[in-house]
Amino acid sequence: MLGTSFAQLTDVRLTFDRGTVVLTQDGDPLDLATVPGVLWDARVGVHRVPPYRCAALVAELRTKSVQLTDETTAYVRAPDQAFSGPELRDYQETALQLWHAAGCRGAIVLPTGSGKTSVAVGAMARSRLPALCLVPTRVLLHQWRASLARHYGGPIGVLGDGLRTIEAITVATFESAFRTMERIGNRFGLLVVDEVHHFGSGIRDEALEMCIAPTRLGLTATPPQGQAAARLIDLIGPVVYRLGVSDLAGGFLSSYDIVPVEIELNIDERAAYEESLAIFRRTHRPFVASNPGASWVDFVRAASQTDSGRRALAAWRRSKAILAFPSGKRSALARLLERHRDARILVFTGDNETAYGISRQHLIMPLTCDIGPAERAETITRFREGKLRALVSSQVLNEGFDVPDAEIAIIVAGRLGEREYVQRVGRLLRPAPGKRARIYELLALGTSDVHQAARMREALAPRRPSPA
Repeated sequence: MLGTSFAQLTDVRLTFDRGTVVLTQDGDPLDLATVPGVLWDARVGVHRVPPYRCAALVAELRTKSVQLTDETTAYVRAPDQAFSGPELRDYQETALQLWHAAGCRGAIVLPTGSGKTSVAVGAMARSRLPALCLVPTRVLLHQWRASLARHYGGPIGVLGDGLRTIEAITVATFESAFRTMERIGNRFGLLVVDEVHHFGSGIRDEALEMCIAPTRLGLTATPPQGQAAARLIDLIGPVVYRLGVSDLAGGFLSSYDIVPVEIELNIDERAAYEESLAIFRRTHRPFVASNPGASWVDFVRAASQTDSGRRALAAWRRSKAILAFPSGKRSALARLLERHRDARILVFTGDNETAYGISRQHLIMPLTCDIGPAERAETITRFREGKLRALVSSQVLNEGFDVPDAEIAIIVAGRLGEREYVQRVGRLLRPAPGKRARIYELLALGTSDVHQAARMREALAPRRPSPA
């Protein structure tokens, strides 16, 4: 709360200036140093506050009877036309109502394929505010543009993939938003952030800070934990609604089976794996014992400073490389591809090298970061049309591609933990008549594969459909 020194204020003027809000005063100078978030800019002799805190600042100043002139917003305009739909499912409607009850600020956590975009379109339709939608990739940029066009007949602005147009409803990539928000951050009243888990711990958080939009909606299937979660509460708002894969499977999502396929390392692979693991443990176990509660990042930072630590990290990487595609997984993959030769299959690997090796051996189209956006789009189209029966990818398919016809996933290896696992499973769960998806996990017995897979499956468990 503000101090009593504001009781005699006469006039404070707020303006948007290059990604910040400037506070200037008419009349007697006033002490603004006690206002939360307000900083003094000695270069030009004014106070500034991050735009994302402007709404709270205005509300606070008005409770103190401050004469306020707010010139921060320069909205593009209200949307030109009414939205047609979308017709929301019960859980989508509940999520949207809880978001409204939270003051139109917060994150909604729903699994891949459950219609998070529809919730966002519903929020835009009801708010009637100029809206900026941020997405992580160019693929999602065009998918969102197409989805919006099905429900909104007015022009849709695009920032990204070489396009630079601003409209009342605009979609932008994270990168484009980061580069332009200091100029456009006061032009929108609603900020929608798809895959919001990408924010909360990086420099691109500034894109959200520089946007003045008082209403904010974050969408994700895999919310972050720890400090990143706390940061997102500040930038977007708290999680207001959450459902998991198991809550919707068999109804709004396809039913699915997870099938572990256990394999044995051969003699040479086992010896190399155990040797690498022993080197790693000689450094890792003492660190954990002397640093209870330390994270993996803490260990990597500490290990990088010593020769023994660097050897431990190298050994850990060797152990993961052995598990990436050992001989048993090669044989199991070949059997599964033959067994499901008439199905639409996605193969997930832990690295591009393995993806290319599988591509060469089985004549499967790879989809990696090395392939340009035009070829990626063509590949996905051919897969949907049935001209390609299988795709192999390390990370590109994890997020942002709509592949509703896929029936089978074969997870050869992973590297990004729970978030990656949920996204991979979610690629298969878009419903279709009579569909039951099957996810094969290739697991090397007696290795970290087994307990990591068990931990990952916990991410699919039902979630309580209420604020987390």
